[in-house]
Amino acid sequence: MTQTFEDGFVVASTASEAVDRLAALHQQATQALSQALKRYLKSRVEPTEDERQLFRYPEIRVCYRSGQAVPTTTRAYAKVQLPGNYRATVTHPAAFRKYLLEQLEPLMEEYDILVEIGPSQQDIPYPYVVEQGDELAGSGVTAAELARVFPSTDLSAAHDDIADGLYDWAREQILPLSLFDAVRTDFSLRRIVHYTGSDWRHVQPWILLTNYHRYVDQFIRHGLQQLRDDPRFVRMILPGNVAIERGLDEGEAQAIIGGIAWHRFQMPAYHLVAADGHGVTLVNIGVGPSNAKNITDHLAVLRPHCWLMIGHCGGLRQSQTIGDYVLAHAYMRRDGILDRVLPPHIPIPALAEVQVALAEAAAQVTGDRGEALKRRLRTGTVLTYDDRNWELRWAQERPVINLARAIAVDMESGTIAAQGYRLRVPYGTLLCVSDKPLHSEIKLPGSANAFYERAVSQHLAIGIMALELLRAQLDSLHSRKLRSFDEPPFR
Repeated sequence: MTQTFEDGFVVASTASEAVDRLAALHQQATQALSQALKRYLKSRVEPTEDERQLFRYPEIRVCYRSGQAVPTTTRAYAKVQLPGNYRATVTHPAAFRKYLLEQLEPLMEEYDILVEIGPSQQDIPYPYVVEQGDELAGSGVTAAELARVFPSTDLSAAHDDIADGLYDWAREQILPLSLFDAVRTDFSLRRIVHYTGSDWRHVQPWILLTNYHRYVDQFIRHGLQQLRDDPRFVRMILPGNVAIERGLDEGEAQAIIGGIAWHRFQMPAYHLVAADGHGVTLVNIGVGPSNAKNITDHLAVLRPHCWLMIGHCGGLRQSQTIGDYVLAHAYMRRDGILDRVLPPHIPIPALAEVQVALAEAAAQVTGDRGEALKRRLRTGTVLTYDDRNWELRWAQERPVINLARAIAVDMESGTIAAQGYRLRVPYGTLLCVSDKPLHSEIKLPGSANAFYERAVSQHLAIGIMALELLRAQLDSLHSRKLRSFDEPPFR
């Protein structure tokens, strides 16, 4: 018999039962809020108090009592470090079902815990149930009026305190179950749609980030080939949620691609969807550390398995040649973007699994190994600036760069790696030298075009191959290196 408490919470005996209950409560809440909103827009009838009680996120509670034997596991997630009561509000549990099961199943199998599911006290903001915004147009109702009648977005409720280590685990009676609650997650899901031009549900768990549109062209070519040759891939989603399905005629596919208005979106995303759930997403984040932080802040709520920076850099060593690769083993962050939450003196470690996969992928794709590979791929420190014209301060910057032994400079890699470290998403960087600003080898139109044609295709292939290699070692990828002393049970 199912145990139900006065506050509406129900004890779940299995992980599947818990997720089913979360999904049912979320559907009930969003449907009630959506219907009440549409009714108000049509006839100005405000929701009743009973209806308002439904406009709430579902919540999961995990109770782990002291005195119980703690299971021994090397797993970095799905583990309870301290006895206590853990809670998390959840949004879109049906879409996050696989992730939730991956966290709950080991917890419920290995720990003597009580799992309860019920309605939280956190209201769902009405903008998060508005799909397109068309229903608000022409209604004559202002946003201020809707905020008076319906729960609205509260920026103080969406924060990164848990990820940033600002949550006081010693004093709080209720402990966090996950890094991001429902409000923080919904906030980012809407931003993903806005910036990338595609539904957040299309984002794949393996992510490539680039700073040049030419990588997009190569990724689309790669995607079309995979749809022809590899049965694992079923479709490719382009900005605007335009889909190219497997088996589509080549001419029809090219016509669709030619009609995509990718320039309408600040950071357009392209998704190669796999039937097994292990597809690849490419996001053209543009140039600059601000863009890099912006998009990774939001992608992190999807809990991807890995993101890799695949872009261009300036080579800082005389021995480097345009077209060479740089595998970042360390990051010198001079961009200032994250200094308030992750000071630059905090080391950002290279992740062994990612480094090995990138090096092996470079060997497989180029066909070079040993000394031949070393001539083309150099490891070392990558310097990240927020100023594209840093060369104008070369006299002042030279001593610091020299001390750091930096071998390349860009504007995104350090930020992306720091965000991966901060938000517990495995990360890595493989850059391609496109110019040598300190050695009078700059990007001239003719040489640049020749370089792009030669290098981009191979570079992208290395990134994709690295993700394939990492997929085979998924358990070790989510390692303890990114976990702090006080960590929620969910990764």
